[in-house]
Order: sequence, then C-alpha cells, then structure tokens
Amino acid sequence: MKINSAICANKKICVAVSGGVDSMSLLHFLKANAENLGVSVCALNCDHKIRGTASYRDSAFVKLWCRDNGIPVICFSEDCIARAKDRGQSVETAAREWRRECYVKAAEYFGADAVATAHHLNDNAETVLFNIARGAGVSGAAGIGDSTEGQVKILRPLIGCTRAEIEAYAEANGLPYAEDKTNSNNNYTRNYIRHNVLHALENAVPHAAESIFRFSRLARDDEEYFNKLIYRQGLIKNYGYGVEIKFCNEKAVFRRAAVAVIKEYFLKKDYTCAHVEKLYDLQFCDNGKKFEFLGLKAVKNQNGIIIGQACVKSFSPILFKDFKTGILGGLLLEIAEQAKADSEFNTLKLDLDSIPDNAVIRTRRDGDRFIKFGGGEKSLGDFFTDRKIPVCLRDMLPLIATDNKILAVCGVEISDTVKISETTLRTAYINLSSVK
Repeated sequence: MKINSAICANKKICVAVSGGVDSMSLLHFLKANAENLGVSVCALNCDHKIRGTASYRDSAFVKLWCRDNGIPVICFSEDCIARAKDRGQSVETAAREWRRECYVKAAEYFGADAVATAHHLNDNAETVLFNIARGAGVSGAAGIGDSTEGQVKILRPLIGCTRAEIEAYAEANGLPYAEDKTNSNNNYTRNYIRHNVLHALENAVPHAAESIFRFSRLARDDEEYFNKLIYRQGLIKNYGYGVEIKFCNEKAVFRRAAVAVIKEYFLKKDYTCAHVEKLYDLQFCDNGKKFEFLGLKAVKNQNGIIIGQACVKSFSPILFKDFKTGILGGLLLEIAEQAKADSEFNTLKLDLDSIPDNAVIRTRRDGDRFIKFGGGEKSLGDFFTDRKIPVCLRDMLPLIATDNKILAVCGVEISDTVKISETTLRTAYINLSSVK
C-alpha cells in the first residue's frame, strides 16, 4: 500500500474502525509498524444503527479484534435514522455529523494527537465527481484530505492508496473484516457513483481515479493558497452570532472566502456555485438586503456580508435570579463566577447585588433605554447604531432589563448602573458565545 505513514509518526493515533477492509487494514498496518513509526495506537467504532443487528455485529467484531490484539477501543452508538428525521437531514448527513462528534470525544478520551480515517483514493474520486456534479466549484474538486474538527486533527494516511491495493494488503496479511451490505445499495448517492459512474469512467479511461486524485491535490494546493490570502487580508471575521465577509471586488477571492465560511464555520456541504454567486452579488445591493440558503441567512451591512443561522427561536422573559445557563436566541448565555476564555463576545463583569429581584433576561422592545458605561442615556436603538451592531443581531442578543431600563446588553456592554465599585461584594460574569 502507498500509505502516507509519515503523517502518523511519533503520535498517538486513534483509528476510526468500522470493521470493513479499509479501516481494518489501516489499523493493522499502524499496529504492526507502531515501533518503527513511534506510534501509539487506539481505536474508535461508531454504530449508526442503520443496519440493525448487522451494525451491532460489526461493532462487536471490532471490539473483539481490538481486545485480542491489545488495542484500546471506545465504541459509540446512535440511532442516525431518528437523528436525521429530528434534524430534517439526509441519513448520510446526520451520520457524517455524528461521526465527527465521536471523533472529538474519542480523541479527548484517549488523549490522542489525531484521529485517522481509512478514506482512500477511490473515495476521493467519488467525492470529487459528486462535488463537481452538484456545482461545488474548485473547492469541491479538492476532494478529501487531512482536516481539523474542533481541536482534533483528522488524518487520511490511505488517501493515495487504491481500493485494490488495500484489499491485496488484507489478503496478504490474512485480515478478517466485516462486509457492509449497504455498500451495494444504489439508493445512496455515493454508492451509485461508485458502482456506475466511476466504474464506467475507469472502463473508458484506465486509471481515471488516480488521475482524479492528482487533479484534486492541485486543486487543494490552490485552495490552501487562497485561504492564506483570505486571512492575510482579514476578509473573514467571526462575531459569534454570525461570520462577516468583508466587501471584495476580486470575485475569485470573495468566492473562496464565502466557501471557507460556509464549510468551516457552518459545516455545510451542499452549497453550490449558485449560492456563492448570490453572496457575491449581495455586496452590490442595498444595506439590509437578505439571501437565505441551506438554513443560513446572509445580510448586507455597512462593512460586508454577515452570514448566520436563518431561524433563531425567540424566548420568553426569564427571571435573572433564576438563570444560570442556557441557549437564548440561538446563543449560549452563562451567568458565572468567572470569565470564559474562548467567548467570541465581550465577557461582561457586573455588580450582582445591583441587579433588582424583578430583573429579567429578554430581547429588545420598543421604548428600551440604556445608560452607557461611563454615563449618558440613549435609546437602545441609537446605542446599537453607535456600536454598529448589525440589524441581524439586534433581535438575538439577550438583554438584562427591568421594565424598559436595560441593565446589560449581553456580549456588548453593561449599564453604568451595575458597574463594579469599591462597595461591590459579589461579582457576576456574563459569558455569551455561539452554539458549536
């Protein structure tokens, strides 16, 4: 196998193992070469409960093989069909997102440096063909590569290996593996591409999958260059409630910035070139003009295009004294005894005893007034305008209030009436962050 073992060297690697020939071969290779590579190996298994008893049987097989070969393993299970229904997603999307969550949990559990998956050259070709077919643009042509999920690195050591090479490795080493019968079900898009499109293409153009792989690496190099350019120019800024793309007349650069925001911040895979074109054109519309797509809402403001979640659930007023933590207006609010280090918003500190018992947490209303920190009273609307708070955020921000008197605009500023003073006995921290 043309395995890229160098990316695993001198690391603790948690291998994602389904029990299939690909992941079993990767796990076996790393275990067999652990001493030479300086690798410590552990494993994770995900039972999506899509195939009933067959899923359970495959997970049991993985656990038994890992036990017999001295490999620590952690197993997860989830009804991904029910999850997909609850979230209005395809089963494939729901399962993929859940697997990513498992990767993060497993890496934390084992203290692993990275999670390794068994995606290979043929998987990459299927992904490229699928992305191009639905109009994903050059970014989609970059295919599968190493990535990051939260703080966890996801490695693909087999990405340069063909399926035939992996199967030959398994046969040469007498590896047992489980056959997933759903892989032959053409109702799944990727399976259809694998069995029909890619197979026909390989017959017409020998070694097409390998040529697609080389092309995808060139596209990936281009994407890396543009991503560095985007961040060097400061085109993307995360506000927590949404991500801003600053105005940019260079169409190629703006499009790459838009794709980066959609993929990295909102984990959306079903975007198309048409979505990106509309985002670009939104720059030249009037302020406040909106465009909704893929469950997201893009709004033009004074400085650029703000992209956030399209649907934000409203909430009823909550007594401040009874509240500790919760998701309000699509944002995570915490009243705590200490500041949160990774908050995207300003962490506010106030005199807890200056908050009246009847104070509530709510969203804005007509007639709200705010005494700014340091003095000076304004309508809340004027305060938002002065602070350049985007219109799309104003109905989301939790407020601490009594009647029409605003004591704190969470994530932005406290009123002068609740500031810390020499007589303060109890301090509270208002932490606001986006929901990951």
